[in-house]
Amino acid sequence: MDTAPSGTPYPALTEDLEVDVAVLGAGIAGLSTAWELTRAGHRVAVLEADRIAAGVTGHTTAKLTALHSLVYDRLRRTRGPEGARLYARSQSEAVERAAAIAAELGIDCELERVPAFTYTEDPGRADSLRAEADAASEAGLPASYVTETGLPFPVAGAVRAEGAAQFHPRAYLLGLAGDLRARGGRIHEHTRATGLEEGTPCRVTTEGGAVVTAGDVVIATHYPVFDRALLFARLSPRRELVVAAPLAADRDPRGAYITPDQRTRSVRTAPYGDGQRLLIVTGESFTPGTGDTAERFGRLADWTRERFPGVEITHRWAAQDNDPTDTVPLVGPFHPGAHHTYVATGFAGWGLSGGIMAGRLLTALIGGERPEWAGLYDPRRLGTALREGSALLGHQFHVGKHFVGDRLSAPGADSVDRIAPGTGAVVRLDGRRSAVYRDEDGTVHAVSARCTHLGCLVAFNAAERAWECPCHGSRFGTDGRVLQGPANQPLERRDI
Repeated sequence: MDTAPSGTPYPALTEDLEVDVAVLGAGIAGLSTAWELTRAGHRVAVLEADRIAAGVTGHTTAKLTALHSLVYDRLRRTRGPEGARLYARSQSEAVERAAAIAAELGIDCELERVPAFTYTEDPGRADSLRAEADAASEAGLPASYVTETGLPFPVAGAVRAEGAAQFHPRAYLLGLAGDLRARGGRIHEHTRATGLEEGTPCRVTTEGGAVVTAGDVVIATHYPVFDRALLFARLSPRRELVVAAPLAADRDPRGAYITPDQRTRSVRTAPYGDGQRLLIVTGESFTPGTGDTAERFGRLADWTRERFPGVEITHRWAAQDNDPTDTVPLVGPFHPGAHHTYVATGFAGWGLSGGIMAGRLLTALIGGERPEWAGLYDPRRLGTALREGSALLGHQFHVGKHFVGDRLSAPGADSVDRIAPGTGAVVRLDGRRSAVYRDEDGTVHAVSARCTHLGCLVAFNAAERAWECPCHGSRFGTDGRVLQGPANQPLERRDI
């Protein structure tokens, strides 16, 4: 967000519109889908609740690879060798598609080809890395097991895959959006979709009252903003923290790295001017609305300074992902009865290759074609979800614990007076739980503590100064406005 142009502002939709396809969401999945559809000759409108490429994609750490941590050994066991092969091929083709589009459109997005690594420092995990290297190679990736990397500390073992990339995703998507507009596509920012009527045609209602009539609708809002497919039962939100620091170019580890150790650690670098690189470190995976985020930022910063001595952290932020209970993203028809509505979600932290893959897959499906990996990603799949039932039940237990348990537990503060400046807490007021924030000037802001998605109680994230729902990951500003779905309505304001 700091190092890309602000981008062309696109107008909010203020009057009714008729198109072939309406795409909801303008991150990597939404814009990739809209661009592919426009290129295929469809009349397309993109509706974005905020600014394009400024939400989850605007805060990604931007690894573009088909090596997704430890996915292939699991896929080989749950989907068979053919399922793993289709996953590897579809994701690898997405990486190459991004490189080809950037070259074709002349987008300066700092795209660099680097090897990707999944590593461990724990000798007890080395065998799982060997199995992953074998499974990834069997699936068709140029992968091997190694014990040496470019990291400035030893590893017990790693999977190395050639052909990965890293780039500036916002610069890439701004270029894609410009070309989409030049081809006749429409983009409307600050246009939140609040209603969907399926049919022939479909109708999308927006917060401002305008209605978009479309032959097909694609829901690419990261977490689906409509729940009729009950996908919320199969998606688990996960938030991760990021710190960044300038690094001398001769200290660049020259690769994209990730480890499942220590609640995840991910490392890459990016060009940063004056011959420097920007070291980007991600980790401390957690469920939104739980625990002390400031403490987690401290642990991640300490790890970064320990492994890369002398660096000075200049930026910190957070990113959010949704993990499907059966490993594979959900891309395809929205629900079993859907004929003209589609969804792209559940990328589990690998939304760049996944979003580009989704754009190609959904364009083919809308055009009447069916790629060979369509069944792998089909959201209507039930057999695999049942085989992965323990993950699904675990997620539902977590949701139920918060939905019921948070109501039975004591509120976060026993009075508004005890809330210090710059902090927030849930307080019972007049028999109702309110989410109360006191700003640095001492002014109190109160909103309902019930998430407008399904009614779970929100919790305060002091490090990011936001209210977060621990059930499905919705996030709200201290004034109650929606920062991140699936909620599409703000928290009700309250006077105290």
